[in-house]
Order: sequence, then structure tokens, then C-alpha cells
Amino acid sequence: MAKKKLAENSIFYLLFYSLLAFSNATISSKIGINYGLNGDNLQSVHHSINLLQSMNASRVKIYDANPEVLKLLSGTKLQASIMIQDGLIPDIASDQSIADQWVRDNVLAYYPQTMIRFVLVGNEILSSNNTLLWYNLVPAMVRIHNSIKAQNIQNIKVGTPVAMDILESTFPPSSGKFRPEILNHQVTVPLLSFLNKTRSFFFVNVFPYFSWSENPTNLSLDFALFTAKNSSYTDPESGLIYTNLLDQMLDSVLFAARKLGFDNISLAISETGWPNAGDIDQPGANIHNAAIYNRNLVRKVTATPPIGTPAQPGVVIPTFIFSLYDENRKFGRGTERHWGLLQPNGLPNYEIDLTGVQSESNYPTLPQPTNNKPFKGKIWCVVAPGSRITDLGPVLNSVCKEDNGACDALAPGKECYEPVSLVAHASYALSSYWAKHRDSAGATCYFNGFAEQTTRDPSHGPCKFPSVSL
Repeated sequence: MAKKKLAENSIFYLLFYSLLAFSNATISSKIGINYGLNGDNLQSVHHSINLLQSMNASRVKIYDANPEVLKLLSGTKLQASIMIQDGLIPDIASDQSIADQWVRDNVLAYYPQTMIRFVLVGNEILSSNNTLLWYNLVPAMVRIHNSIKAQNIQNIKVGTPVAMDILESTFPPSSGKFRPEILNHQVTVPLLSFLNKTRSFFFVNVFPYFSWSENPTNLSLDFALFTAKNSSYTDPESGLIYTNLLDQMLDSVLFAARKLGFDNISLAISETGWPNAGDIDQPGANIHNAAIYNRNLVRKVTATPPIGTPAQPGVVIPTFIFSLYDENRKFGRGTERHWGLLQPNGLPNYEIDLTGVQSESNYPTLPQPTNNKPFKGKIWCVVAPGSRITDLGPVLNSVCKEDNGACDALAPGKECYEPVSLVAHASYALSSYWAKHRDSAGATCYFNGFAEQTTRDPSHGPCKFPSVSL
């Protein structure tokens, strides 16, 4: 079945590329911003678009084709990047009429008054294990491209964002190569062929923060923040010289593509940024570093003439900063909720000039970071302040049901039974569960927003709360 599918796709690509016409449209180096809506306290869409304009953003990227956003972008100078949800990909890939309908509903209904410039198919599809989506990704992109071109629209590019985990190796950059399972499933070559022949971009979600924070003792923070003075890294194979971590990561993608015979792939950064806060055990997540990274990023990608990367110098790299707001409904570790240039109330977390003109010396002094080194000590996970008592019962029941051992000490007569209160019992259960499963199962101290980390020992009397020691 898989071989039949691949054969059908091969014929599909051949027919498509034989009819393809190239576009010579130029691309702006101005900065874009990712606008996510995963928060329950964000500004209205109308006010958010006004904020984007006042910040001198050039582009906005959304994670769907939200009608309200697209309507309110009409008449503005903000170029829009919209996204097709993952679940729609198989149907679009299998039927041109479905692709045509999607384009009518989500592109033609707003274009050209809303300046849609990118249609992104799915988000980080190749990071999943869903091979059905893998096989259907490029056919869906081709269908959407065909629909757009049938309308004689020349200035909308079709792409798909990928994460850095598509690569098996990233260091040194010249060793970059795609994961073997993606290659073995013959996904990467059709994708690169489509992007190359449509002159679209290889969209990469690239976060030097994660690379640095996973190895902060051996990787220079200055190298990650573009602030390394008189220090560089020379790739032993290519001889290229690197002065920052972002360039290393981007070039590893370029080298991976070159190993497959694609020497002129154009990169776009669909997401990058630095968290302004995070959990106690997430070093370097602070306002100071976020401001420095994003300010230097803007200066780099908006430079005239373009800088590009060592492996691809002098080219414009369209870039979207992640993200507009801190989004409090995002799951996972603390940094997930703290990438915003703005607070949910619309006020800036720090000043930034998206034109890249303002020098660092002209900005107000930033708060000095206190967590640039990994935390050493004990951490507990307890009920977050402001949690409603009525919500804690289901949380406690869920934790205890999933792991009875985490709540043994809460049984009547046991050491943590007293005081008999939902807050006390829930805090013990959360800390117990997190300490037990953090390393083996990747559990986070979040629990749908009801928990937070603390360095203050909540133990009392004979009740000793389990902790994580770092």
C-alpha cells in the first residue's frame, strides 16, 4: 500500500512540475510576529492588530485562517501568513475540489484586501509519528498551490513549518542530515523539490534557547544571544566561521538539504525567540536575555545589505518572532507561556525596535538576570496561588487515580493526612507525582495551570513533601 501511494505521488509530482511557472517576486527583510490566541486574558483581535501596526511589524503569522483576524487585517499593510490545520491535510491531498474550496473560503474571501502572502500546510508535521500525514503533506501542498495558481495569484507561497528535530545531526553544521526515518519514507526529497521548484521557503522553527539551555555549561550564552565578543567557531569540514548559534542551526538545515542535492533552498524562520520567564529549573529564561536575543535578531535579519548565514551569505531570511503575547493557556513547562513581546494586557515586556535601527545603548536599562546558570538545590511543586478551591478536588482525584502511590501519605492516619484541606492535600499530591515522574515520563509542574514550582519547603511536622533535587 505504501509503495502504491509513493508511485501515485511520483506521477503527481511529475505532472505538477511539468506545468510549473516560476515567480521572481522579491521578499522583504522586515520582521513578522507570530500571533497566537492560546490565552484567556488577551487583548481583542482589533486592538492586537493595532498593536502590531504600532510596533512596526511587517508580517503576522496565525495558526489557522481565523475569519476575524483576516477581516480586520483588510486594508492594513500587514502581510499575513495563514495555516491549514493538520487534520485537513489528508482530505485536501486526496481531492483537488476540497483544496479549491479551502482556498475559496480562506484565501479568496479576503484577498487581495488582506495581503495573504504565505499558506502554511500543517505545523511541524514531520516531528510527529503520523506517517499518514507525512505521505499526504506534499500532495496537499501541491493541491493548494494549484488552487492558488488557478486564480492567477502569483504572490502567495505555499510551505510547511518544520522543527529542528527533523535533523539527526546539527553540529558541526556541515554534519547536518535529516532523520533516516523521514528519508526512508521518501518525504524530504518531494518536499524540497516542491519548495525549490515553486521558489518557496523551507520554513524552520528554530530556537537557540533550547539548544543552549540543554547544555548551558558547554555552550556559551553570549554565543546564543549574538553577543559573543572576539570569539567564533570554525566548522572543521566546511571551514565556515560562526559567531552565533542561530547561524549554526540554520546552516545545519542547508547542509542537510545539500546532501540530498538541493543547493539553493531558501530558508524562512517561521518561529524564533527567547522566553522572558520560565520554571525554576529552566536557566536563562528571563526578560534581559529575551530582549537581547530579539533585538539582536532583528538587527541581523533586517540588515542592509542582507547578511544571510555563512553557508548562504547575502540573502534575505523572512523571519517571524515568537510571539506577540504571553499565552497562559499553553501546556507544558513554564517557558511555554512566556515568549511574548507583550504582556496579555498589551504592555511590552521590554522595549524593542522591529525596524532594527535603534542601537542597544539607546534602550532603557534591563533588569539583571539572576538565573543564567542552572539552579542547584531542591524544588517542590505546589498549588498555584489564585487556584479556586472548587477546582482542586478534580485535580487531586486525577493525580491520585493515575498514580495511587503518589497519594499514599494522604490516607487517614498517615503522616500527611492532616491538615485535612484540599489545598494541603493537592499540594502534596502534585509534588509527589511530579517528583516521581519528572525524569521518567517528562511530567511538568503545571497540571492545567493549578501548580507552580517553589524553592520553599512546604513540609510540615511528620509530613515530608517529595522534591526534585538539582
